[in-house]
Amino acid sequence: MAASSTLASPADDMTHESPGARAWRRLKKRRTAMVALAILVVLTLLAVFAPLIATHDPTQQSWRAVRQAPSWMHWFGTDEVGRDIFSRIVYGTRASLSAGVISVAIAIAAGVPLGLLAGYAGGWVDALISRITDAMLASPFLILAIALAAFLGPSLQNAMIAIGITATPVFVRLTRGQVLSIKMEDYVEAARAVGNTKLRIAFTHILPNVMPQLLVQGTLTIATAIIAEASLSFLGLGQQPPAPSWGSMLNVAQRFLSNAPWMAVFPGIAIFLTVLSFNLLGDGLRDALDPKAK
Repeated sequence: MAASSTLASPADDMTHESPGARAWRRLKKRRTAMVALAILVVLTLLAVFAPLIATHDPTQQSWRAVRQAPSWMHWFGTDEVGRDIFSRIVYGTRASLSAGVISVAIAIAAGVPLGLLAGYAGGWVDALISRITDAMLASPFLILAIALAAFLGPSLQNAMIAIGITATPVFVRLTRGQVLSIKMEDYVEAARAVGNTKLRIAFTHILPNVMPQLLVQGTLTIATAIIAEASLSFLGLGQQPPAPSWGSMLNVAQRFLSNAPWMAVFPGIAIFLTVLSFNLLGDGLRDALDPKAK
């Protein structure tokens, strides 16, 4: 008699899939998150291949084309000195995405180790780090970023540093809270019982279980950082002219809203789509990485 073969059920396949594959399967079911991811991929391609996509030099002025309406020659129109707005938005994508990602990377690099230390060490170390964090969180995010950027000097690099420092307390508090709940789990106690050092337990057993929450928070914070960078550029503390930035473009456009509204419409749409996409993707990741979700 031939040996009978058994087919694995879909439930068995789902049981043996990796956490990453399970999260991706859940994320694909959320249409808004996938649309947001597609928009962010397009924006990333615009930033990477800006020299190939831009139709004009973003800094080239033309007094013959001052404040021209959108046309086949200039898809998004021109600004007050005849520069092509479409090309400036394409190149401005680099500044906005770089500011968002690098600022959050700075915040994570500073906030996660401090949060791990505060949550795992406890005692006066936890009290000191927590009080400093509370003091920084007591100040409005944008006001503190403006103050730091003004102190460091107007430039895109200093704006990134200012935003990164301002966002650090969010990751300190998140990491500390997760560590306090995880360090009492049975697998952490078992790792401690077999003689693992505190440093090994913190980075090998605790930190990997905090990463999903950090990924979600990081995605949402990038959206906040992009708004902060646009605000700093609007105030003259971020990207400096003639380099293109969505915030500085809005600053110039406010003087021509009545006779050249396209100067404000297209940079505003770019900021809106980018921030909305990061927020929708963050919400989707929160659901996809939730271990209690079915």
